[in-house]
Amino acid sequence: MQLFYNKNIKSKDKQFIFDKTESKHIIRVLRKKEGDLLYITNGKGLLFTVKIINASDKKCFVEILEEELKENQLHYNLHIAIAPTKNKQRLEWFLEKATEIGVRQITLIICINSERKTVNKERLEKILITAMKQSNRYYLPKLNKVITYKKFINQELNGDLFIAHCEKTDKKTLKSQLNKNKNTTILIGPEGDFSLTEIKLALQNKYKAVSLAKSRLRTETAGIVAVQNVSFFNE
Repeated sequence: MQLFYNKNIKSKDKQFIFDKTESKHIIRVLRKKEGDLLYITNGKGLLFTVKIINASDKKCFVEILEEELKENQLHYNLHIAIAPTKNKQRLEWFLEKATEIGVRQITLIICINSERKTVNKERLEKILITAMKQSNRYYLPKLNKVITYKKFINQELNGDLFIAHCEKTDKKTLKSQLNKNKNTTILIGPEGDFSLTEIKLALQNKYKAVSLAKSRLRTETAGIVAVQNVSFFNE
């Protein structure tokens, strides 16, 4: 099933018009015609079955035949707070794979050792949307605004809180500390790791220090290992 996304489609709508970009893709690239069925999600769990009424490559007009609220495949709430990587493509790869595996929320945090402090949020959101459609998921992960580490760490967050770092301190494996179906927040640092000050601040704010692997991992790899650990644990 090829899945389309539009945040503006709502429950109880009877008709819908795709914008010019999507219309062109549907009619010219996919060669869809009047009477063909399409499937649209709003990224909040709703799946719409629609039929093309007017196959215009400028305004593809569809009739909504059916809507269904899909159960979220994720029975847990995972929030990954990760430092943007110096290489933009590595960050984009993380976002894509994390969406495919399963994550509810992502926050990009600026740390003392961060080499990248700005991102193109619009581009990153498009990557999340593409990954959601590709993996036939109906819930779009939330990408929060970029925030400094200090501001993030001082927020009141519910559930289990973890910081994954490379310092040789007393740490337990992430998988040994997880609890099923519980809100989980995991901090992943930049290429230069969290500073000792940042680690201390996290511990003071009730974060538990954990390890993800015996070897040292790249930032984006550490993020994926964390997401995969939580996914496997909650199966």
